[in-house]
Amino acid sequence: MSRALSDAIVFFGATGDLAKKQIFPALEGLVRDEGVEVPIIGVARENWSLDGLKARARESIASHGVLDDKAFAKLCGLLRFVPGDYANPSTYARLRHELGDAKRPLHYLAIPPSLFARVAEGLATRSEGIDPRLVIEKPFGRSRESARQLDRILNRFFPEESIFRIDHYLGKEPVQNILYTRFANSMFEPIWNRTHIDSIQITMAEDFGVQDRGRFYDETGAIRDVLQNHLLQVLACLTMDPPTGEECDSVREQKAALLKSVRPLDPAQVVRGQYADYRSVPGVRSDSNVETFVAAKLFIDSWRWADVPIYIRAGKGLSVTAAEAMVYFKRPPRETFADAASPKSGHMRIRLSPDVCIAEGLRVKRPGNALNGEDVELVLTEEATSFKPPYQRLLHDAMLGVGDLFGRHDIVDAQWRIVEPVLDGASAPIPYAQGSWGPDQANRLIGADGPWHNPLPACTRP
Repeated sequence: MSRALSDAIVFFGATGDLAKKQIFPALEGLVRDEGVEVPIIGVARENWSLDGLKARARESIASHGVLDDKAFAKLCGLLRFVPGDYANPSTYARLRHELGDAKRPLHYLAIPPSLFARVAEGLATRSEGIDPRLVIEKPFGRSRESARQLDRILNRFFPEESIFRIDHYLGKEPVQNILYTRFANSMFEPIWNRTHIDSIQITMAEDFGVQDRGRFYDETGAIRDVLQNHLLQVLACLTMDPPTGEECDSVREQKAALLKSVRPLDPAQVVRGQYADYRSVPGVRSDSNVETFVAAKLFIDSWRWADVPIYIRAGKGLSVTAAEAMVYFKRPPRETFADAASPKSGHMRIRLSPDVCIAEGLRVKRPGNALNGEDVELVLTEEATSFKPPYQRLLHDAMLGVGDLFGRHDIVDAQWRIVEPVLDGASAPIPYAQGSWGPDQANRLIGADGPWHNPLPACTRP
């Protein structure tokens, strides 16, 4: 794979919500932290002026980032704007003119998936003599077949090594920390298997509802929005084998092998819920059966993980906003001491948001004459949220042509294969109260492997 730095950035959907919340702050970060000095060209269907786009950028960064006057002035000097219909060839002609002598532009499609093929074809008609890269925003398809069809269309115009399927969760520092902690410390590998691990839980909770995204969310749901992509990627980071070699694709090779071994979801082992008043959100259908909560039991068909149950839970309108993974170790085969130990007294807790934390749960002796114990937790790391925004990291990697934090076609296909049996569930989701932990049926799903671990708002346990 080519590692030559992209010499221009083009982002379609420059006037959209994603650009406002994520892309402009990331672009300022690229200018400030990475020394990016290439043309940055926004493309949108709205007939704005360049000054209008710069005003939007300032508003965006002030609201969703950290406005640095020096970096922002430099960003404005690099900004260009091309208004036009994505179906009109003249839009791509004007874009090619703005690109000037650029030979390796990075094109980021922050637009609805229904427009991907049209824009890819428009770019291809004006790509003679250049080596472009294409960043595709999720969702990548709505099903396994639709994702495959989209792959076929994009591969008509771009080689696979030039396509970067973005999942911003992979750009998060805590998610990268899973791989680093596992493979930078030799003590974990000998016990990271079915012999020593009893079960795994992954929870992604949000205490807010769908807010102003009602129309989008009602076409998506929790399974497509976070389970198929974010949470299966976390699962892969937790359970994949160590990468081999030095090439960036070695990480994706192991992720692909792991995800291909995950058993497709059994509808009988999935709980779908919908928080109260969801149907009253603007843009949501009055008879909607879209889930805002999902809990699932998964298995990995491999020697390392055979028969280890993995529980994933995600939802909106829950008790807190936090995400954590819990790896529970088995108790010793024989309890040496007479006091009753909790079956979950040994664990590793990996905090994914909103802060960073890795902690070990141990059982230690209480002070006194008797050999009685208590469960304690040793916090290994705890950090403030002062790391690079995911989109900044991912866009810079794409500029470098480094794909290890992006989805590959076989990885995306494996993720859709896992969730396909439970997409568009025929049964109505189970109602649950906002501020709760979802439907009671989720507790029955986890059963004797429970209870669910409920993350706290802050990393440190009481």
